[in-house]
Amino acid sequence: MISTEHAQRTPGQREWLRVSAYLNANRHELAVRAAGEYPAQARVAGTPLLAAPGWRPAAPIPLADIRLEFRPEPPGAPGTSAAGAVGGPDVARLAPYLLPERPDGTRYRRHSDVVADLAAPAVFENRPTYRLTAANLAGDDPRLSFTRGRYFDWVDVGGAVAHEYAAARLSWPAQQRLRQAIGDPCDLSTRPAAVAVSTLTLRHDRAAGTAAFPLHFRDPARVGHAGGMIQVIPVGVFQPSGEAAWNEAADFDLWRGMLREFAEELLGADEDHGSEAAPIDYDRWPFARAMTAARDDGGIGVYCLGLGVDPLTFATDLLTVAVFDAAVYDDLFRGQVRANAEGTVLPRHRFDTETIAELTARHPVQAAGAALLELAVSHRDVLLADGSRTSAPRR
Repeated sequence: MISTEHAQRTPGQREWLRVSAYLNANRHELAVRAAGEYPAQARVAGTPLLAAPGWRPAAPIPLADIRLEFRPEPPGAPGTSAAGAVGGPDVARLAPYLLPERPDGTRYRRHSDVVADLAAPAVFENRPTYRLTAANLAGDDPRLSFTRGRYFDWVDVGGAVAHEYAAARLSWPAQQRLRQAIGDPCDLSTRPAAVAVSTLTLRHDRAAGTAAFPLHFRDPARVGHAGGMIQVIPVGVFQPSGEAAWNEAADFDLWRGMLREFAEELLGADEDHGSEAAPIDYDRWPFARAMTAARDDGGIGVYCLGLGVDPLTFATDLLTVAVFDAAVYDDLFRGQVRANAEGTVLPRHRFDTETIAELTARHPVQAAGAALLELAVSHRDVLLADGSRTSAPRR
């Protein structure tokens, strides 16, 4: 029996939902296929993740060595792009079927509007972000440049491009106009890029000479990106903690963003830190204070292995590793949860070549996670070396 709600939907809405279901059920396969349409040299460590040469450091970079730059407006005309439209390609012109007609005869204006109306996950908010405008991690002065952005800026382009790709595989093989308009997904001038900081968390048992890491199954009912896939943990969009103006400067720090994600994803903490009333006091927050003290004392080493773009959604990830001495990890995460607001925390896996090869070959590991695992194990000796811990970061 067809529900009343389904019967009231327009043919365009029903088709959009059909493609969306196909996309969600085949994300990993589609990402692998999409990666195959780009030059092999663009792929990171043989995985689907794509990266520009300047995004690939030859060795792990201490996170503290990355210089962050912020401009309230991007260089040149605000919000424009080489693709010829504000914030990216003109979806309504290039792929109008992605913005179907509503029962009242009006059309959706943005991809995020369609998602919100027809298939919103549990977590779907247009929060402020730090939009990446330039990156150079391969030189002697590693740096990342940002401006202001919103989460839906990325959804409206990346989500639409992924939907278009799924539709092309399912129904319209020639329809790739958005992807063609963007061109090189590593060209940050053609689209808004919200950056997720993806962190591989290693528990290093020095006495035994072993290390292990947890993983995260991302529940497709709860998340808007990479649902149904396995990812490293924690992962979070680099963004202010709230809308209040003071958060933009207070939270513009990679380590502070990682602290919030560690608390939320491994300890189940609420992401509302009360920062609409006052900035987060990271020095007085017990968890943040303990994490930072452990890092400064050498019990945690934090590194960056590069930057990459998902070939299906153009999601952009900074690839980081946090290496915890076993005793430090056990103390900080003694209350580790089995489930959080975005999915399930999976048991730890051994950090070795065989385990990672098995994971990436046989399981739907999200592109950034697969690349991060492969890069990290290739740098295993450096990451786990005694004396490799960094001192307090430059401020």
